[in-house]
Amino acid sequence: MAEQKFHTGSHDLPVSAALDEFMRTGWLDSEHHDLPRAEVAAWTPARRARLHQAFPGHRIVVPAGTFKSRSNDQDYRFRAHSAYVWLTGDQSSDGVVVVEPDGDSTLFLRPRSARDDGEFFRDRRYGELWAGRRPTLGESTRALGVTTRHRDELAAALKPDTPTLVLRGLDTEVDAAVAPVDGDAELKAVLAELRLVKDAWEIAQLEEAVAITTRGFEDVVRALPQAKATSERLLEGVFWQRARLEGNEVGYHSIVAAGAHAATLHWIDNDGPVRDGDLLLLDAGVETRSLYTADITRVLPISGHFTPLQRDLYELCRRANDAALAALVPGAAYRDFHRAAMRVYAYGLADLGILPVSAEQALDEDSGLYRRWTLCGSGHMLGLDVHDCAAARADHYLDGTLTPGHVLTVEPGIYFQPDDGLIPAELRGMGFRIEEDLLITETGYRMLSDDLPRTAADVESWMHRLAS
Repeated sequence: MAEQKFHTGSHDLPVSAALDEFMRTGWLDSEHHDLPRAEVAAWTPARRARLHQAFPGHRIVVPAGTFKSRSNDQDYRFRAHSAYVWLTGDQSSDGVVVVEPDGDSTLFLRPRSARDDGEFFRDRRYGELWAGRRPTLGESTRALGVTTRHRDELAAALKPDTPTLVLRGLDTEVDAAVAPVDGDAELKAVLAELRLVKDAWEIAQLEEAVAITTRGFEDVVRALPQAKATSERLLEGVFWQRARLEGNEVGYHSIVAAGAHAATLHWIDNDGPVRDGDLLLLDAGVETRSLYTADITRVLPISGHFTPLQRDLYELCRRANDAALAALVPGAAYRDFHRAAMRVYAYGLADLGILPVSAEQALDEDSGLYRRWTLCGSGHMLGLDVHDCAAARADHYLDGTLTPGHVLTVEPGIYFQPDDGLIPAELRGMGFRIEEDLLITETGYRMLSDDLPRTAADVESWMHRLAS
């Protein structure tokens, strides 16, 4: 028997010809003619110029990306690719910026749906009645300070008469319109490398992200009594509320790890109990409306007070963090701050009687046995992405040197798994990480996250003040 095919179809009643015609008439002119220029528009021309200079004689195509399906006919909330946002300041879906060999730039956009066709009320993804208002091309030109054209004109603009590089994997139509070349991979790397050093506007956005995140951490501390009667989910929601209220979103899935969950480096289920006597490892960051994110971690005693063992281990973590901070100077090898923190941890683990060899033996590259309890790296670049500029080549980033304008996190952690039979029972199921956000300056660094406490005593005093 032939396979039968079933399809529910639209939940809406069919649109009659009369209704279709009626829906296209009677709309007022609502073009915004007095939009101010976006603040970021003062910075994006120089960014596009730097990209143009990196690939002379080439056309460069960078898409924003499009919607991704979450389930059935539901899409995830759209978030434009970071390189596209950096180059344009635009955050709308389906946009594509094209930088021509002469340096001229054009932004191809899907603009506001017209009233004289059916998209306005028929298209559930892009129609204004369903999905909300998008800027017109004129509005985008005025706000962003760049020439704009309709997305439908993009294919004609990508004629194969010019060597063209594409940031691939974001827009299937763009990928199909231009044949791939070897230089596409280099474009991806260079776009990340150009973003490594932050300009003054970006630094201000990151300062704002840190300030909102700090208020979110305070919200979480105040909500601890409620969380004891519920779970980590409540604390996740409390922080998310702050992120949505003052920013765009969280910059990554918040890690709200109480008790033994703190030993899981990327714990995001956030569904466990919150109990007095345990610790809470909170790793969270707000993404601003300009899409720059903070990334901060603190370890909090749920009762408001560390036990003696918790305090000792917390202070070991802080000493490792302090050692890492001391290594942050311009010109230093990027990995130096990680190595400085690892020396502190190796000797701390030896003092605890855990290491099966001496600290120096454990630190030998042929050994590394201390890493059983501190396996993760100690930081990363920060910006439009929480792990920013990850596509940069190693000699520009991991094997490079620190440069004024770099913004990074410092987060050496130590983790004791709940089933680790090689450590004393009282250590099992605890995790410690202090994470700071920092700007490299001409003489050292400036800590952006210094409104949050660092020492165990200061953490307790801060929590007591917020609970009062």
